[in-house]
Parts: sequence; structure tokens; C-alpha cells
Amino acid sequence: MSAQAESAPRRDNVEQVYRRVREAILEGEIAPGSVMSQVALADELGVSRTPLREALRMLQSEGLVDAQTNRRVTVKPISATDVEELVVMRVALETEAMRLSVDRLEPEDLAALEGRLAEMEHFANAKDYERWALPHSAFHRGLTAAAGARVNALLQQLSDHFERYRRVHIARSPKAWLTAGHREILDAVKAGDRELSARLLAEHLSATAFDVMELLEPGYDGARLRQTLEDIGARRRPRKSR
Repeated sequence: MSAQAESAPRRDNVEQVYRRVREAILEGEIAPGSVMSQVALADELGVSRTPLREALRMLQSEGLVDAQTNRRVTVKPISATDVEELVVMRVALETEAMRLSVDRLEPEDLAALEGRLAEMEHFANAKDYERWALPHSAFHRGLTAAAGARVNALLQQLSDHFERYRRVHIARSPKAWLTAGHREILDAVKAGDRELSARLLAEHLSATAFDVMELLEPGYDGARLRQTLEDIGARRRPRKSR
């Protein structure tokens, strides 16, 4: 067998291990802040150590783990500071992606968004998080799809990294199941209002972040996120009556 043929399944194996470990971290199967040896991690997940080492390097570059040279692995802890940094990046990029997309969405795209919203409402009423999460992710990416593949790939990674915090929100705040914010965003998109769509999206993302920051560290300042909202013109303020 050629060296090229031997390397192909190995790359596939690394990708499979990477996805398995990443999923375990994001879904809380491996607790935030966990410290363990690579041997123990391989045993716990039922994967071999060679592809695990390469998968951990990929996860370290993504900022989800710290894999030390002494073979210890630390899963990045959750914190209010990390929430704030994630959402500062997401608000800044996703609102601009929204502006770029609003005028480019076709009627079929809007119909698909309506369908995703209906699914979200159905599963929210049933308190079925696993089924709710899929249309929720698809809804957000559908709103920004026309901004381009590279932009949406980065937005998806930021959304994935927020998954650990989303689960905290779902578990500890009744506000997490509310879908009104999504409805308002979609209505503004359908009306073709770029600025209102972006502002509502920024308010929606930041409201969740402020809730989670308060849950994790009561009294946390969140000054950088507030500054970001002010810079993009989405600082919370009373809406004018129409």
C-alpha cells in the first residue's frame, strides 16, 4: 500500500477524534476546567492516543483546551470574561453580516427562516433543548448566509463556542426559552430594514450574554460589550413609538 493511501484514513481518524472531543467539550460531557492526562482522556472517550494528540493541537489552536507538554490537558474554564469576549466578537461580526445579507435574501430564504422559527417555538414549548438547538443554529446562519462562506464559518465557530454558556442559560434562566427576539429580527429582515435588523440582533445576542454573565459572576461589569453596543449604535434604549 502506498504512503498516500495509508495517510488518508489517518487524516480521517484525526478529524473524527477532533469532532468527538470537541463535541464532548461543547456539550459539557467533559466539564469546563477539567484537568486530565491524555491517557485518561483517550480511555474516557474510547479513542487512540496518536490521533488524540493531533486533535488536541487543533482544539488548542481553537482556544478550547490547553494541552501541556507534560501531557496534561486542561479544558478551558467558563467565565463571564470569556462570555464577554465571545459576544463582543460575535456582535461586531454578525451585525455586519446581517446588514450584508438583508437585501440579498430571496423569498425562499425568508420562507425557510419562518420554518426554522416555527420549529424553535415548537421545541421551546416542549423544553426539548437538543431538538431546539438545531433550528436555532440554522436560523442564525440563515440570517447571515448571504454574507459569504468565510464569514459564516467564523460565526459558526463563535456560536459553537457559546454552546457551553447557552446550556448554562437554558438550565438556569426562564428567559432562555423566549422566542420573541427572533420573531422581531425576522420581521425587520422581511421589511428590508438593514439597520433595525442589525440592532435587534445585537440586542438579542447581548441580552443573552448579560444574563449569563450575571449568572456566572453577579455584578460583572461587561464594559467591553456595552462599549461595543454603543460603537455599533445598538446600546439599549427605549424604542420610539410608531
